[in-house]
Amino acid sequence: MNKIARQYAIKEIINSMPVANQDELRLQLKKRGFNVTQATLSRDMQELGLARVASGDGARYVLQPEAEVQILRPLVGAEVISIQCNESMVVIKTLPGCASVVAEFLDAQKHPGIIGTLAGDNTLLVIPESQKKTQSLLNYLKETLIEGK
Repeated sequence: MNKIARQYAIKEIINSMPVANQDELRLQLKKRGFNVTQATLSRDMQELGLARVASGDGARYVLQPEAEVQILRPLVGAEVISIQCNESMVVIKTLPGCASVVAEFLDAQKHPGIIGTLAGDNTLLVIPESQKKTQSLLNYLKETLIEGK
């Protein structure tokens, strides 16, 4: 089975049950048909941004929100068709059904120049902090979404 499927299974396991250590995670993966070494599992966990946190039931692994955003980064750029602005708004056109993913990505960036985003099916409205900053926001969006920086 490939890496993408294995990492998807890891995310499913982490989100569906408390996992206290790598051995538990490895056993859960084995039940799903993924026989992995400890080294491979460690690399996957690092790439996914898993963190071990204390909870009321003891320590467990969680997927950090920042890691989820970074996982989206390569996908988001491929979903953007165009970015245009006037004096006070930025409009991003996306592939059908992708505007909310791009909006979620931008919201997670917490850019101080963005007051908010509003997503439809294939169109996203980005509201800048001020009219004076619309052009710099446009440059940031092009750099972030299209160039992937």
